[in-house]
Amino acid sequence: MAKTTPNIWTPLLFAATLAIGLFIGFRLQSNAPLIMSGTESTSGGRVEELLRFIEARYVDDADSENLHEVAIRAVLNELDPHSSYIPADELLALTESMEGNFEGIGIEFLVVDDTITVVSALSGGPSANAGVQPGDQVIMVEDSVVTGVEKFGIDPASLMRGASDSDVNITVRRPGEKETIGFTITRAPIPVFSVDAAYNLNENTSYVKINRFSATTYDEFVKALEVNMEKGGTRNLVIDLRDNPGGYLQQATKILSQLFPQKGQLLVYTEGRNSRRVEYKTNGRAFYNIQNVAVLIDEGSASASEIVAGAVQDRDRGIVVGRRSFGKGLVQEQYPLSDGSALRLTVARYYTPSGRSIQRSYEDGEDAYRNDLGRRYNSGELTGGTEAVQDSANVYYTNSGHAVFGGGGITPDYFVPIDTSLNNQTFLRLRQQIPAYLFTYIRQHPEVKNYQTIKDYLTNFEVNLDDILPELTRRTLEVYEDGLGQLPARLRPELALFFRARLARQLFDNSAFFQVINEEDPIVLEVLRLMQAADPMAAARK
Repeated sequence: MAKTTPNIWTPLLFAATLAIGLFIGFRLQSNAPLIMSGTESTSGGRVEELLRFIEARYVDDADSENLHEVAIRAVLNELDPHSSYIPADELLALTESMEGNFEGIGIEFLVVDDTITVVSALSGGPSANAGVQPGDQVIMVEDSVVTGVEKFGIDPASLMRGASDSDVNITVRRPGEKETIGFTITRAPIPVFSVDAAYNLNENTSYVKINRFSATTYDEFVKALEVNMEKGGTRNLVIDLRDNPGGYLQQATKILSQLFPQKGQLLVYTEGRNSRRVEYKTNGRAFYNIQNVAVLIDEGSASASEIVAGAVQDRDRGIVVGRRSFGKGLVQEQYPLSDGSALRLTVARYYTPSGRSIQRSYEDGEDAYRNDLGRRYNSGELTGGTEAVQDSANVYYTNSGHAVFGGGGITPDYFVPIDTSLNNQTFLRLRQQIPAYLFTYIRQHPEVKNYQTIKDYLTNFEVNLDDILPELTRRTLEVYEDGLGQLPARLRPELALFFRARLARQLFDNSAFFQVINEEDPIVLEVLRLMQAADPMAAARK
């Protein structure tokens, strides 16, 4: 039998194959988060060593869970203001708000006189189908009495929520009924809407109010356009992003694609030290013939809201009206941790089409960063006393050559100052009592239920402030022991307007609130004026 000669090339072939595999694997994973383990990370090892020594040898009992959280937050405090740690118990609520649904019985409620009071039962939801009505007072959940919400520290939301298809028994007291009413309600997925309002401001202009960019925002937006633009016949569009803190980037870029019929136009791009440049462009699938566009922003508009405003401004697609936006141009990715909590880590910056980053500086520390709005107010920027400070070295240009600035939010094409008179303490305290008082008002004035449409309500309902002010005053004095000042005459119409708007919301829907309040909203009124011009952009930027 012949002797077999070892093949010296076999080990080399295996080594080469392994090396190629490792190289391909590295390239494929080059954009994934890097996780180090073992003892290679000496800094992480020291932290873990320290915590182990404390747990094993410290003189008193130490809350190791709390120490870990303190350590995590201390590390993140050395980074930017938007990298954050999300405990497991907070993550669920955050996920629900961003994913656009939760599981429960589908009611909106207020705590009135320390009792859970139904404001509305979501149309088509479990409570509405069971027969729950606005004004019902929830006094029992299963066998537990739930009156005295604040007194006994009851969490109403936790009582109502639960897994889909599970049943919950509630007992309500309905005004005008002698006996309590019991309901067995089967929980179900409840949508959380991000479009607060969608209606036509006039025969030519639709209005859409977006409160955040959640997983369902684009679908809600397109549905609103279908109802109001396609069926309503309007051609101009106002997108209200005031107080919108942002959300999913892709939802913002999909909405932007509806404003640009051309395919391949750059809308925004992201880039970071360990994140390659990623560009988001129009898809060329705009469904509607949208002509003039206006985006409303203020100091509460951030992140994805600024992406929309920045793209519209840089591309000269429409006008931006209001006040300078928040200035958050950082992109976060969320990574789950082993205990159910999560790390939200900044991985890149985003840039508008002209190349500007709108992220405000945070070099002076988090306190200065968080207090920037107070600085704007004190400097007179929000009230129109001074203009926004712009860095002349940070200038960029829109498609038409109009100068815009980076490094501190989106500065609108047309500025509308904040109304400081609305900060009056008496006005704010009286206004705070209106939502709870409405239940009593409707019982005393059942005729308001005769309005069949919001149009009929807007045309015919007027509130006499002298009729409601004594009750609002009484309720306010029960809350504030330091008394109540005189309501300035200038603010009497404002208080009546808010009352009309909240009542409309309770009689109809959330959109009705904005239909009333926008009748006197200074930013909305300025937008309507500008959009009547032959060239709205020229009128806004002059």
